[in-house]
Amino acid sequence: MAATADIIIIGAGISGLAAGCYAQMNGYRSQIFELHNLPGGLCTAWYRQGYVFDGCIHYIFGSGPGQPFYSLWEELGAVQTLEFVNHREFMQIRGPSGETLQVHCNPDQLAQHLKDISPPDARLIEAFCQGVRTFKGFDLSLLQQKPKALMTLGDWARVGRQMLPFVRSLGQWGPVSLREWAAQFQHPFLRAAIPHLFAWPDVPVMVGMSLLAYLDNQNAGFPLGASLKFAQAIEQRYLDLGGEIYYSAQVERVLVEGDRAVGVRLYNNQEYRARRVISACDGRRTIFDLLRGQYVNPRIHRLYDGHLPMHSQLQISLGVNRDFAAEPHWVTHLLDRPVLIAGEDRYEIGVKHYCFDPSLAPPGKSVVIVMLTTTYSYWQQIYGRREYHAEEIQEADILIDRLEQFYPGLKADIEYRDVATPLSYERYTGNWQGASCGWLLTKDTLPLMIQGIPKRLPGLGNFYMVGQWTEPGGSVPIVAMSGRNMIQEICHEDHKKFVAITG
Repeated sequence: MAATADIIIIGAGISGLAAGCYAQMNGYRSQIFELHNLPGGLCTAWYRQGYVFDGCIHYIFGSGPGQPFYSLWEELGAVQTLEFVNHREFMQIRGPSGETLQVHCNPDQLAQHLKDISPPDARLIEAFCQGVRTFKGFDLSLLQQKPKALMTLGDWARVGRQMLPFVRSLGQWGPVSLREWAAQFQHPFLRAAIPHLFAWPDVPVMVGMSLLAYLDNQNAGFPLGASLKFAQAIEQRYLDLGGEIYYSAQVERVLVEGDRAVGVRLYNNQEYRARRVISACDGRRTIFDLLRGQYVNPRIHRLYDGHLPMHSQLQISLGVNRDFAAEPHWVTHLLDRPVLIAGEDRYEIGVKHYCFDPSLAPPGKSVVIVMLTTTYSYWQQIYGRREYHAEEIQEADILIDRLEQFYPGLKADIEYRDVATPLSYERYTGNWQGASCGWLLTKDTLPLMIQGIPKRLPGLGNFYMVGQWTEPGGSVPIVAMSGRNMIQEICHEDHKKFVAITG
């Protein structure tokens, strides 16, 4: 069978769409095969009875004109048609005795607020806020602007010069987790609250500093219309460039001849051929299912043996007949006694509402979401049995009962509820254990993020991998850069000049 395309891409998530866009820009005919009927992969939202429940984006690095990653989104057509909301307060954390920590994006405001809570911790507070000020000038895209495989000595020298002002801060705060930093505080409320500043306690402190810095720079906005609208903008860019997407087209196997990838076979037994194949889907499934584990080495086995931390989540989404606009858009409530959720004691409940985006709920109503980390194994053990759906209902009821204490009358105002477990994410995206960002970014996995993971498999030609499983820590701009960089490498292989044009 003759090749139907120059490049076949497995998966229409952000990395797959990005790879497709840059392939088209550079004269390659590409085709994308996606198991779902929508683009975006994990970058998605779903519609329920007039409400839109977002499943991914809290903020997007690159939303500010002229700032890091913005040109990437211009090339992908993601910022020209969308508006972004910039929050001046990242979130609040409330203690069981009424204490409140307001996480201001501005480091001066944050420093003053923290010192008002605990003057004896002024030294720790000022060191952190000085780190935020430092990272306001840091370009997080530095190591992503060109594939490491193509970096010359001159490129590394340029990156080194640009990073020099930040070396001390990176060295000081990269090896320290949020949990470890919080333990140094004297004030008991700050010791309890600070581990919950940035989604998970084991994130390196420098990551949180960078986030607040970009938020203060107004370069980390939320796209109005939510994650799916953002993904659809990139999908449209790809289609406008002449690309082809096949939806509800799950790949069953990568076709290999003479240790070279030559195409894919779908579950309906249709085969499509191409000169090259890029996998932008789940890494483990790619290596051990689509390729039957035939192209591995000890390092690959080690990466997928389960020892690296992953982030699986439980999301309870509520459509509420109440206007939450007067409430902070994100609050983590610390509990005086734990609540048992999915077999684990939880000492905090994070609550988000989306009233800042009026397109997500009918007038006067609100979308309210609770996200919790959870173990995949808990849900996998009961999947396919009556207990699974009963457990979804039970956990939602438990959380709603606790939310009623913080928002009296909430239970009566709920018009719709939706529960997504790690199994939901696994079914929707094919992601191993429903992981929402591949391997979790911690101080231990930070070196993997900096070094990167090989995008090729040993012994297999014309085959490439992009996306969150090749970029530990994930994040939407990083996986988009992953797709961009792979096309740069392919152009280099073909002795072509790489071209990137603004949509």
